[in-house]
Amino acid sequence: MTAILVTSTIVLITMIVLLWGKLHNTVAAVLGALLMVVVGIRLGFFSEEQAFATIDLFTISLLISMMILVALLEPTGFFQYLALMAGRISKGKPVVLLVLLSLICSIVSMFLANITTIILIAPVTILICEILGLESRPFLFSEAVFSNLGGVATMIGDPPNIIIASASGFNFNDFLTHALPIVVLVCILSFFFIRHLFRKELSTPVDSQAMVSVKPLEVIKDKRTITKVLVVLMTAIIGFALQSALNVSPAFIAIVAAVVAVIWVSADIKMTLKQIDWDVLIFFAALFVLVGGLEASGALHELAGFFLGIQNLPPVVFGLILLWLVAILSGIIDNIPITIAMVPIILELDAAGMHVDPLWWALVFGAGFGANGTLIGATTNIVIASISEKTDTPITPRYWNKRGIPVTIVSCLVASVLYTLVSLTIGW
Repeated sequence: MTAILVTSTIVLITMIVLLWGKLHNTVAAVLGALLMVVVGIRLGFFSEEQAFATIDLFTISLLISMMILVALLEPTGFFQYLALMAGRISKGKPVVLLVLLSLICSIVSMFLANITTIILIAPVTILICEILGLESRPFLFSEAVFSNLGGVATMIGDPPNIIIASASGFNFNDFLTHALPIVVLVCILSFFFIRHLFRKELSTPVDSQAMVSVKPLEVIKDKRTITKVLVVLMTAIIGFALQSALNVSPAFIAIVAAVVAVIWVSADIKMTLKQIDWDVLIFFAALFVLVGGLEASGALHELAGFFLGIQNLPPVVFGLILLWLVAILSGIIDNIPITIAMVPIILELDAAGMHVDPLWWALVFGAGFGANGTLIGATTNIVIASISEKTDTPITPRYWNKRGIPVTIVSCLVASVLYTLVSLTIGW
């Protein structure tokens, strides 16, 4: 019991520090992980070897590989080209521009890191808004929201999905058949809701000729590299879809894709590796250690026991409770640590004989849709707010929460209805 209390306190304090925001997330997570190991060794329930074993190399290697592909695309002007093309095609019409930019962020985030997508597209969005005389906040907010939503649709689109795929055994096709249809409907309804939220800003009259002078092709710096990396990415996606027939893991496919891309484009490997978000990867590793210590102490076993105690509830009700619980927690803290913490609990429920496939999907939707609720719900939100500080109308926590919470409620309501229909008809 002492180990459970101590480890729970360590995790709680770490989460509070993360929520506080005064210390870098990676530093806070590493300090928490180190304290967990020290306490584990002292009390005899968690060794250094166990700590390293808790780090999910499947997740880390898949993330690194996809980051390398993004790093190769980043300097080519590809993302900026997409944003400027959206501006040209929209002819300056605010609603059309909102749809196109949101759609780009959503689709790209299904296959590439949404943080990088936002970092490269958001500044161009601000430029387009300045040219048209529009307030940039509605567009930046929508880009972040749809980037998060798009990431829910595929196995590689969002870190929580990668973590869940590693633990559950779900493959790329499982996400396409189970998550993508729900995400599409959620995106459609969310767009109409966001349009209503920003109806005043989107009704601003603009000069339809303002974008005529913009030449998207001028931002393309390396067309050959774009072509090569996109070919490798598409081949990797096909590989993900055929992973069962190939009898290899998604991580292996991603690693091969990254290596092939680096060799084919003759990339400077040192420069490429410098662009990897190592702090994000270390953050992940530290969270795995934290949760590993929590599991080793027996704390997660106790929590799993609580869930087993209410398993007599109808499965669909159990899943809905989990979906909304995870969504709320993801908005309070961050969807990544919540996902990592829930994985061993669901695995223990599986070992106890419960049919947990519905719970995995509830975790996918809760973590993905709940991330839009607050400014700290996902790293993407924080990044977009940081970029907006360069404008006269920055996105503040109050501004985001006032709009993000309603969007999340709508998303979770839609997901809940569809989750219930699937559960009661064809099943998960």
